[in-house]
Amino acid sequence: MDGLAPGTELIVEPFGYRHHGIYVGEGRVIHYAGWISYRGGLVEEIPLAQFAGRYRIRIGRAPAGSKQGADVVRRARSRLGERRYNLLNNNCEHFCNWSQTGVSRSSQVETLRARIERIAQLVRPAQSWLHGIRSRSTARQTAAPVPLQIKAS
Repeated sequence: MDGLAPGTELIVEPFGYRHHGIYVGEGRVIHYAGWISYRGGLVEEIPLAQFAGRYRIRIGRAPAGSKQGADVVRRARSRLGERRYNLLNNNCEHFCNWSQTGVSRSSQVETLRARIERIAQLVRPAQSWLHGIRSRSTARQTAAPVPLQIKAS
């Protein structure tokens, strides 16, 4: 990974998700290790090889210049030791985006939320329909019987 600028986002893809880190120079990466590694997670600085493990590294967003890169590294280092990992609100991608842009967000979480909302939109009409069927069935079962009226001739 020669020529990699400090402040560059690095991404590996273990087990069907993307794990993000910030390259800080000299073969080191700051990332938010999740619950699997540490209770409460941990923002830590580790060797690039440890970050990658056996996975291929993808290069994400790179800083526009060395000053911007230094600012990204400074922001990432300001959170070293943090243990407030939350899969939906404060994960490794939130951390990297915040370090680079000042905005904490995760496209993986946003995509997941959008998919869940779409499923909910598809399920709601079916739930209403089923509720209507149940309500009509219950109403028939609990209604008082109507007496037969027979006319005498």
